[in-house]
Amino acid sequence: MGFVIRRMIFSLLVFGVLCNMGGSFARAEEMHVDAHAAILMDAETGQVYFAYNADRRNLPASLTKLMTAIIAVENSKPGEVAVVSKKAANVSMGSTIHLDEGDRITMGNLLKAALITSANDSTVAIAEHVAGSEEAFIYQMNRKAFTIGALGTRYANTNGYYDPGHYTTAYDLGLIARYALEKPRINSLVRVKGTTVKWINPPEREKEITNTNRLLRNDQMPGADGVKTGSTPRAGNCLIASATRGDRRLIAVVLHAKDRYEETVKMLEYGFNEVRPVVIFPAGGEMARVKVKEGIESSVTATVADPVRVNIARDQCQNIQLKVKLDENLKAPVREGQLVGHAEFTVQGYPLTKVPLVAVKEVQPENLFARLMFLLSK
Repeated sequence: MGFVIRRMIFSLLVFGVLCNMGGSFARAEEMHVDAHAAILMDAETGQVYFAYNADRRNLPASLTKLMTAIIAVENSKPGEVAVVSKKAANVSMGSTIHLDEGDRITMGNLLKAALITSANDSTVAIAEHVAGSEEAFIYQMNRKAFTIGALGTRYANTNGYYDPGHYTTAYDLGLIARYALEKPRINSLVRVKGTTVKWINPPEREKEITNTNRLLRNDQMPGADGVKTGSTPRAGNCLIASATRGDRRLIAVVLHAKDRYEETVKMLEYGFNEVRPVVIFPAGGEMARVKVKEGIESSVTATVADPVRVNIARDQCQNIQLKVKLDENLKAPVREGQLVGHAEFTVQGYPLTKVPLVAVKEVQPENLFARLMFLLSK
């Protein structure tokens, strides 16, 4: 165990040197976000570029509605007609579209209302149409959260009203947002600045709605394209924001932020401007030594065949950690380039990359006859 720890410390020193050698980096100061929790994540890969209290339990407020939307799009079609119940019509706290009992409205319009103007009554109508009851729908929300990997999340309602059994984490919300944005219906709605919600019955009724996400309506964040706001007195001001520049899309989450727009913009700009490709370990460098049984040498150097390249901000290099897993039953003969283990790199505890480790050279068998057979087989 001590041998492995020494190798990990040595490697961490190498990470710092290699990162500081990256001439393409701007002069980066350590990131600070004024919020109870925050995370910056790559929308395509899920790599975490920055995290602050990202695994701490927090209240999601209306960010809840992203999961409501996920269950809705996976279990209904936009043209399906929902009939509004008394329970849904009685929802009056916070943002609503003022549904009345007996209203007939399509799922597509209810989803617009939930994601764009954060209508609390629409989520109850969605739940009852999809699952028969809000309680059954909430069960599906919790099951989906577990499936996605959002293990620190628990839902007690569909809209984000306060409940002691309703909570999440910034990291989980990043995972949920990534999953949600893969759904074309959700991805298209969360970037809409404004639209019209239309009823089937009453036939003439319609309502103009505006997206609650201010980043979509101003030039504060060029490339902004989603995703959801949330606010309650207990949860504070929360936001999941996304932006795309070139072929990169980033997701930023802030919970109980002093200024949710300023803080998410800060993270997104940091991601676009400071995160760069960098080699954190060179090909052929010694990462560890692996014990070899019955060989003319008792161990062999484990290395990487190719340079380990990752996207990272320079100020995060100091947070890289390494876990090496070696083959405990390696037996001679060992061939050059033979797989002997794996190295897992993390940053702030979140996965960065995993690479195979190979033997830097061959190790012949200790037994003379076995060695001869090995040489003849080459």
